[in-house]
Amino acid sequence: LSFLSVKGPELINMYVGQSEENVRAVFARARSAAPCVIFFDELDSLAPNRGRSGDSGGVMDRVVSQLLAEMDGLNKSADVFVIGATNRPDLLDPAILRPGRFDQLLYVGIPTDRESQLKVLRALTRRFHFAEGFDLGSVLDACPSGLTGADFYSLCSAAMASATRSHIQALEQGELAPNNQTVLVTLEDFKVALRDLVPSVSPSELERYDDIRQKMSSSARPARNEL
Repeated sequence: LSFLSVKGPELINMYVGQSEENVRAVFARARSAAPCVIFFDELDSLAPNRGRSGDSGGVMDRVVSQLLAEMDGLNKSADVFVIGATNRPDLLDPAILRPGRFDQLLYVGIPTDRESQLKVLRALTRRFHFAEGFDLGSVLDACPSGLTGADFYSLCSAAMASATRSHIQALEQGELAPNNQTVLVTLEDFKVALRDLVPSVSPSELERYDDIRQKMSSSARPARNEL
């Protein structure tokens, strides 16, 4: 199974007709590599609500129409699947969400329960070497609420950077053998990282996303909610 990842803005071109051609090329490439999954990231930049894009030349309207035509053409083939991701589903053209197109909606929220958060931390730190007695649960206890996966990634990266600095300092001071290349991450490293960590999504933004989810869930195409 082939996987074709496309960022929406990459297909937009300043020359007349080139953006539509880029859309056609993506689907042509997928059909030639079938079975294939096309993943459109930042879908809202590729399929904004027509007539509201502020584009006097109508370029985005034509791009959306081309995307719809290509997706409708896939009904004849069961070997190409299309997935899209967006942080602004409220900006999408309604036609893109009709049956036969993006008709299955999945809301991916932030991890809110402890077990889900621990799974994220375990995945991000699977290659870390921890000091003796280290417990990821203690890290989670010190974290603020409302952290996204990206926030946890930033936290783990900063903790590793702190541990690396401590390791280099210990080598320079002769506290470790010169051939010791194993960086041990401690709870203190995570505490240092937490000092500068600010949740990337505010409570008001989370509330707005939940409002959008509820509106889309009450539409004719029920949306599933998964954390």
